[in-house]
Amino acid sequence: MPKRQPTGARGPTAGAASEIAAQKGARSGDPSRARPLADSVLRLIWQERRISRAEIARRADLSRSTVSEIVGLLLPTGLVGEVGPGRSNGGRRPIVLEFQDDAALLLGIDIGAAHVTAVLTDLRGRVLASRHRDHPVRTDPEGTRALAAEFCADCVATQKRGAKRLVGIGIAVPSPVDPSHPDRLSELVLPEWRGHGGFEMLRARFRVPLLIDNDANLGALAEHWWGGGRGVNDFAYVKIATGLGAGYVIGGEIYRGATGVAGEIGHLAIDPHGVPCICGLRGCLATLVGAPALVERARALRAEFPESDLAANGLTIASIEDAALAGDPLALQLVRETAGHLGIALAGLLNLMNPSMVILGGGLSRLGELLLAPLRDTVRRRTLVSSVTAAEIRVTELGTQAVATGAATMVLKAALADSRLFPAAARRAEVA
Repeated sequence: MPKRQPTGARGPTAGAASEIAAQKGARSGDPSRARPLADSVLRLIWQERRISRAEIARRADLSRSTVSEIVGLLLPTGLVGEVGPGRSNGGRRPIVLEFQDDAALLLGIDIGAAHVTAVLTDLRGRVLASRHRDHPVRTDPEGTRALAAEFCADCVATQKRGAKRLVGIGIAVPSPVDPSHPDRLSELVLPEWRGHGGFEMLRARFRVPLLIDNDANLGALAEHWWGGGRGVNDFAYVKIATGLGAGYVIGGEIYRGATGVAGEIGHLAIDPHGVPCICGLRGCLATLVGAPALVERARALRAEFPESDLAANGLTIASIEDAALAGDPLALQLVRETAGHLGIALAGLLNLMNPSMVILGGGLSRLGELLLAPLRDTVRRRTLVSSVTAAEIRVTELGTQAVATGAATMVLKAALADSRLFPAAARRAEVA
């Protein structure tokens, strides 16, 4: 089993106290450093949920007067509130501070290859509203953008003063993303989009920051903050959908590589003599395991399984998943083949990266042990003993909203690093 850090309710921002200690020379009289120090205190309060001024001073090695100055700046923002007296070891009982999770809102949009999903969350990752619709994203960029805008408006409208409480919008895309040019999309993956996301209209309409990243990276981020990867500093998240992608958490942070293309596990060549892939190579994992490949393979196997319900019904990846869960022989054969192909790729990943956990997301993850049992067997036969015994392979805890939640979490992470991103209504007192 992987070692987990003892985070409890603290979340992956643990370390805020050490950040504060490094900035402890700052005072309100030094405007250039007062805001970063206040941001670090805000992260500590978010991390602990409830904490007293005295405990902040002790944990961060700050004077109580400095803490009082900073808290005095944070209280008017609405992000922090006083919730009454706490325990005392003698003397006056301290007043406990609490982070206000409902002070602001976050939007996360998952633009998949064949769907759009949106979630609205609070500042603790709880989903308050959501929308989902299958959509031909690859061939309809304008319709996709319009649907994303519609979902954003619908979700925000469910909350009182929703638009004014919105921090920002995070967007997950089924394409590698270069951090220096986040709106550029791969023309190989999304040729009709002509290399451009075109999501600026969301920034203009809602007047909030817009952040973009790869969908598998954001699935990994969601798992690290809220799911099976909490407290695990080295793991991989593998999304199995129309295509395949992986997000790596290394040392507690998302690893993107030099130009943002780390994690393209779908383009590992499993069969060098296999069918051509959209990337120009042959026999990529995506040509064997992605949704179109599984539907095509099911058609090819129909004659061998005349008793299968799939032989008479229309084929989709969802119908294959449903049939496998119902024990359909054709669907189960597809699952076994998928586990074999995916196991080869994961064995290589374990040998190369040595993560302590691999989390499977996307549609096929709902198959649970039907997929995991043969997958683990393949991995065991193809990995070094030390790497496989250290790794746990499991399915996501966050379901189909994992990637959209990760997109919202990307905005939260940015705002906790720089509180100026919080809406003006939630930061009426400027720190610097």
